[in-house]
Amino acid sequence: MKPWDGIISEDEQKAYRAAGFGRRSGLGRRPALLIIDVQYRTVGTTPQPFWESIKEFPTSCGEVGWKAVAQIQKLLAVFRENDWPVLYPHVAPKESFDSGRLAEKVPALMGIPRQGYDFVAEIAPHGRDVLLPKKHPSAFFGTPLASYLIDLGADTVVVTGCTTSGCVRGSVVDAFAYNFKVAVPGDAVYDRSATSHAVNLFDMAEKYADVMTTDECIQALGTLQAERAA
Repeated sequence: MKPWDGIISEDEQKAYRAAGFGRRSGLGRRPALLIIDVQYRTVGTTPQPFWESIKEFPTSCGEVGWKAVAQIQKLLAVFRENDWPVLYPHVAPKESFDSGRLAEKVPALMGIPRQGYDFVAEIAPHGRDVLLPKKHPSAFFGTPLASYLIDLGADTVVVTGCTTSGCVRGSVVDAFAYNFKVAVPGDAVYDRSATSHAVNLFDMAEKYADVMTTDECIQALGTLQAERAA
């Protein structure tokens, strides 16, 4: 079962197959992990159902975020073990000059308390990790992310975090445009809308990335570990 089964019709999926979309690219040899916007403002300080969680932070995705955090922890452990690079594109606290179209479209984003921008402790950065404040959905737009990845020698990005339909998708499309191989563990990204989550995973899988489970991603990374050990 794929996350989009039952949402994207079988006929529509066949149409993509007939047109030649959805082929796997595979991982390269030098992966980097992106953990996008996994801050308390997107999950809440404790796991709660969505309608309870947004009482604390209106931008929280609730329990689905915490389920993804557990999967990100697994991936992060593999990257730490192999000393592979980990980067944290994240939204910095909003200032008055950040308003623009953002305040017009989603005014709730302008009033998040400072503590909401703290990284979730379970996957918080360590000293050697790269922190990338950003102002827009894509982790590449207006940031030195591409430059960092080139300097690190990365040829693959494993993209985790939120939201699937927003910052994750925007970053995946740009990573693809920069010719990085892209993997998206579907259970390590999250969104407040289950439908939007599934549809965007489908679209990314067809056009821009290899979408898989966290366990499948770890298995693929294990092949790189074995090659490096050999």
